[in-house]
Amino acid sequence: MFDWIDSESALSAWIPAAAAPTVIGLDTEFMRTDTFYARLALVQAKIGERIGVIDAPALHEHAALAACLADPRTTCVMHSASEDLEALSTILPDGPANLFDTQIAAAMCGLGPGLSYQKLVAALLGVDLPKGETRSDWLRRPLTPAQLEYAAQDVEHLAQVHTMLAQKLDALGRGEWLAEDSRRLVEKVCRAEPDPQPQRAFPRASEWPHESQAMLRRILLWREAKARALDKPRSWILDDARILDLAARRPVDGAELFERCRGLRAMRGPQREELLEILHVPSSVQELDCAPIPPPLSGVQRRKVSDLRDAVAAIAQSLDIPDGLLCPRRHLEALVADGIWPSALEGWRKPLLHDALMAGLARGA
Repeated sequence: MFDWIDSESALSAWIPAAAAPTVIGLDTEFMRTDTFYARLALVQAKIGERIGVIDAPALHEHAALAACLADPRTTCVMHSASEDLEALSTILPDGPANLFDTQIAAAMCGLGPGLSYQKLVAALLGVDLPKGETRSDWLRRPLTPAQLEYAAQDVEHLAQVHTMLAQKLDALGRGEWLAEDSRRLVEKVCRAEPDPQPQRAFPRASEWPHESQAMLRRILLWREAKARALDKPRSWILDDARILDLAARRPVDGAELFERCRGLRAMRGPQREELLEILHVPSSVQELDCAPIPPPLSGVQRRKVSDLRDAVAAIAQSLDIPDGLLCPRRHLEALVADGIWPSALEGWRKPLLHDALMAGLARGA
């Protein structure tokens, strides 16, 4: 059973009527098929034995829930929380005070990488959850009984899963690992700013002249701002392939730009005019001072990354945790390319990895 909540007054009445806030199971349903920002459709919460399914579009504000989640006495239990945190950003811009991500916790307990909520509940509780409404239209009203049951089930078992995983983490001495990674996740999602140097993600342009790299950065920054302003997917404004093409070979006039932008669903006349203008404005001194695009790793560097991955795998195996949780490949690539210890590997990872990786980096250098 669950309570359907479709007004601020109903939400305010439901929150204090439940048990004192200590552990809250939380999930969302959202849509993001033709927008830049996620459109929040439902917020599901379980406090004590009560489940509330909140009709997010019907509420102008969610102050009672936001205050509860921001309370430092509250632990917010979510599964694979990153997209849900993003969907919740309009009502919880700073994220919950204390996040417990059950997917990360399961990996730290040796239960495997990237477990779905259904598989985790089945493994820990022996309960099979329905999967049929995964791709539903959650903004449709009224929702079907099957949709509502599915939504409620998504938070039904979170508190019990939290208890079992927290006990396992404590027994392994890894409770602070999870707290640290959860804080990092909230920081990454809720406080993220647009990348000021997005061109660095395009290694194929590393050999371009610096002015062309600066133009690539200008177009990428323009697309990011336009996607946010129009609330449309980035690829609807300009896809990556066309951005590279335009930066390398600028159109001579609006007619050529029109032909080269055919099929882009959010590229209209005003956007084309704006884009044409920025394509033909000379780069400023400040723009030419942009960070150069790092070249792809050399063969020697790729072999070094492979050696370091082997070292990570051995350490991860001894801890019974996934390699990717301990050290994703991109951090090894950054370490090999820059020779500087990545900030992402500070915290609990550093004592486990530093000596082995730095020794491997120095070997054969």
